[in-house]
Amino acid sequence: MSDITMKRQVLLFILVLFSSSAFGQVSYSIPEEMPKGSFVGNIAQDLGLDVQRLRSGKARVFTRDSTAYVELDRERGVLLIQERIDREALCRQMTPCALHFQILLENPMEFYSVTVEITDINDNPPNFITSDIKFNISESALSGTTFNLDRATDLDVGVNGLKTYVLKPTDTFSLKINSQGDGGKNVEMVLNAPLDREKNEHLSLVLTAVDGGEPQMSGTMQIHITVLDANDNAPVFTQSVYKASIKENASVGTVVLVVTATDADQGSNGRITYSISSMLDHGMFELNKGNGVVTLNGNLDYEKARNVQVNIRASDDGGLTGSCKLIVDVLDINDNSPDIHIMSKSAVISEDAKPNTVVTMINVEDADSTENGKVHCDINDNINFMLKSTTTHFYNLVTDSELDRERASEYNITVTCSDEGVPSLSSSVTLTLQISDVNDNPPVFERSSYEAYLVENNTPGLSIFTVRARDADWNQNARVSYILEDSSVNGVPVSSYVSVSADSGVIHAVRSFDYEQIKDFQFHVKAQDGGSPPLSSNVTVKILIQDQNDNPPQVLYPVQSGGSVVAEMVPRSADVGYLVTKVVAVDVDSGQNAWLSYKLQKATDRALFEVGLQNGEIRTIRQVTDKDAVKQRLTVIVEDNGQPSRSATVIVNVAVADSFPEVLSEFTDFPHDKEYNDNLTFYLVLALAVVSFLFITCLVVIISVKIYRWRQSRILYHSNLPVIPYYPPRYSDTLGTGTLQHVYNYEVCRTTDSRKSDCKFGRAGSENVLIMDPSSTGTMQRIQNEKSILDEPDSPLE
Repeated sequence: MSDITMKRQVLLFILVLFSSSAFGQVSYSIPEEMPKGSFVGNIAQDLGLDVQRLRSGKARVFTRDSTAYVELDRERGVLLIQERIDREALCRQMTPCALHFQILLENPMEFYSVTVEITDINDNPPNFITSDIKFNISESALSGTTFNLDRATDLDVGVNGLKTYVLKPTDTFSLKINSQGDGGKNVEMVLNAPLDREKNEHLSLVLTAVDGGEPQMSGTMQIHITVLDANDNAPVFTQSVYKASIKENASVGTVVLVVTATDADQGSNGRITYSISSMLDHGMFELNKGNGVVTLNGNLDYEKARNVQVNIRASDDGGLTGSCKLIVDVLDINDNSPDIHIMSKSAVISEDAKPNTVVTMINVEDADSTENGKVHCDINDNINFMLKSTTTHFYNLVTDSELDRERASEYNITVTCSDEGVPSLSSSVTLTLQISDVNDNPPVFERSSYEAYLVENNTPGLSIFTVRARDADWNQNARVSYILEDSSVNGVPVSSYVSVSADSGVIHAVRSFDYEQIKDFQFHVKAQDGGSPPLSSNVTVKILIQDQNDNPPQVLYPVQSGGSVVAEMVPRSADVGYLVTKVVAVDVDSGQNAWLSYKLQKATDRALFEVGLQNGEIRTIRQVTDKDAVKQRLTVIVEDNGQPSRSATVIVNVAVADSFPEVLSEFTDFPHDKEYNDNLTFYLVLALAVVSFLFITCLVVIISVKIYRWRQSRILYHSNLPVIPYYPPRYSDTLGTGTLQHVYNYEVCRTTDSRKSDCKFGRAGSENVLIMDPSSTGTMQRIQNEKSILDEPDSPLE
């Protein structure tokens, strides 16, 4: 056995040395029966690949069936025997015998075809169908008469196959070997000398079949000869070679052919018996001994054997034989559907994968032949993928266009392969492909802009409303955060007005708002996803402050003075509807909160005066008489229309008289005690002192400023520097942004005839000028100029 092992290794070295690779294909040749782990070839070197590439590409061996005879050692880049290979079990008599497989690599996907030819070794001896055979030979048989012997079969091929036969002893019979056209040998036993039954009725011979292998192996068959009386005609077949054809799906018992032999002898010497002398597939066919009918006794498979040869012998009772050959051609039918095998596939692919990206590699085989074995494959209607044929029987499923996970996150791709047989057979396999997400969609707000209303005097931290944005991506890429964009409102950062919840998009009021200070403002909210890099979008949010009835009406006229009494004069000759005066009031609120109504709350004589509900005009409702009191005191209440309503009251003094002396005597007759006069004198002296001090101080300051400016102007004049105007602090120009946009000037004109008195509302003056009082904390600043012009200089009211 050591010599055999040495010869195998030398043969393997020579075959590997001359292995060739072209177009990604490598061939090797090894003998059968090599032990597990034996070296086949250095695939990395022969393919020009780096061993690191085999490891990173997860190189593996792909075979169509479940038996893997060869394995890949990725660490060394060599092919090794994984299972013992029996050439006879693998290929039977077919030559050459080869294993075909592919080496698959990933990242990127590619494969290389490898062919390993299995050479035969002499491990099977020649074998006869039977261990012994009997002949009945007439003693009258002539020298040179031939007798057909069973042929031996050797599962080995080539030089290891059957080589010759040896017959012993050779004193009576010799061996004649005839080569046939198919490469087989027809063995005949030739009678060399006449037989004498009386001398020797039974003869025993040994036929030895010898192969040509090293070491040489053999098989034997015993030949038992019974010498009979004379039978001088051997059976003769009508044809030396019979041919028949049968479909591979024929059922057991189907008649294949009838062979016929004739014998010129009569009686028992002419009675013919048929038998099968040799057949490679034992038991495949059955021969009727009496009539020569050949029937099918097994299952045919065109893909395993395309024809079957049967050697048939005809024997008469006298011991003479004749032979013929039966060649049965197996006809292929379309009984094999295409076999689809997934070589490699990706279960997940990114949605930004480029077109022509390989997703799956497929191998398709059809065991049938001719048209029955021609296969074409396609996929179901899917515009994103297509099937490309790379080489014969190999396809790549590739992307055909750009993918979008937001339109389809999963694809079920059905690959259908059909042959061209009639009827056509097909196979299909469904591939499930997940599309992984990339951050390619920015968040989108539900609305293009938002507008919300907020009632003034709100609580800080109040939730105003919620902005929402949706992202069509998935998982982290779809996680939206909300950010308040930096901006300012009237010079104040918007973050001091509102805040935005990063997770929910809820907008909260940071401060309490006053409608009289700010009526609306807008800002921008950014929605940003969690992708890398993140995508974002903006939306404009406008907040409208709604007015609340939080300001009572303010009476502009008549002006209430604590130190003097102002009275409206009504002559006693006044008619019904005489206009006494008009109460003027404003409300800094807006809308219905600023709608004012006037009512007479109290009056000295309620039957004499009335107040206009909408305009505040005080008129007489009856004729004035002499009995009416000179001094009339009216209390007017001014209410707004808010809920709840707010109000203000004003006292109007009315003098019913025709002359000023009468009025003066009535309204100046007030008791003043001594303590009041003393206090008044003290305050007048104190006021005079303060005014004098302020006047002197201001005079000094003005002179100092004049001198300082004169000196500065001289410096600037000599330095040629640009003059920068100076604005005093707290200077403001407001473009009419207050809640009361006009400054009203009222002119009250009086004559001795009160019926000709008039109250004029002057044009709004200085509409764009706002004089700020640094100590003022109210929501409205106003300039109110009131001027009373009396026609008579000696009027008591003056």
